[in-house]
Formats: sequence, structure tokens, C-alpha cells
Amino acid sequence: QVQLVESGGGLVQAGDSLRLSCAASGRSFSWYVVGWFRQAPGKEREFVAAISWNGKVPYYRDSVKGRFHISKENAKNTIALQMDSLKPEDTAVYYCAADARPLWNGISTVASDYDYWGLGTQVTVSS
Repeated sequence: QVQLVESGGGLVQAGDSLRLSCAASGRSFSWYVVGWFRQAPGKEREFVAAISWNGKVPYYRDSVKGRFHISKENAKNTIALQMDSLKPEDTAVYYCAADARPLWNGISTVASDYDYWGLGTQVTVSS
């Protein structure tokens, strides 16, 4: 089992930056693809970004490309999401997640493929 705990959310203005962190405990997630999802009120949970098990291959949804940066540090069992140039439409609860499937599955953007989830952290961007 892997436990994930997010931190770093908050209330910011449009154009500001935030850095979300996710700390993993329990079983090591060094071999897992990890990612960030978000869910706004009244909307389905959506993929934001993910990164390969070794932290070298990131993948982003189109609307955050060039603004968000995901990173993974296996030695520290942490992942981060640096969010720059935030927009009101980025407002949501952000969740980190870990995919424990075999590595040949690659990076998934589908929430149901992820096995472990944090409880989420709220990000609110005012206009």
C-alpha cells in the first residue's frame, strides 16, 4: 500500500504561481507512474499531468502545457507540480495519484488506471 498526502494548495490571483507537493509513505513508489488530476465543482475528475517511473518523461493536458511542470524524486518519495501563470479555470481540488500497473503500460491519462490517491488539496484562482 502507498499513502499519498498533498500539500501546497491555496487562494491566489490570476497570473500567480503555486507549487503542489505530494509525499508518499508506505511502499516505495519508485517504479510507479505518478500523476496529478483535478476536479472542479460539478465536473468530472480530469487528468492534469503525469510522469514516468524514473521522472524523465512528463505528459500534460493541452491546457496546462507551458504553464505547469511535474517532477518526481524517487529518493525522497515525493512528486511536485509547479503551476505558473494560473488562470481562474485552474480552480479545482488537485489530487496526486500513483499507477501501480506494470511499466509497459506507459503513462495513462485515465483516472481509473491509478491505484493510489491522496485526499486532495484545494487550489482557487481569483480573477
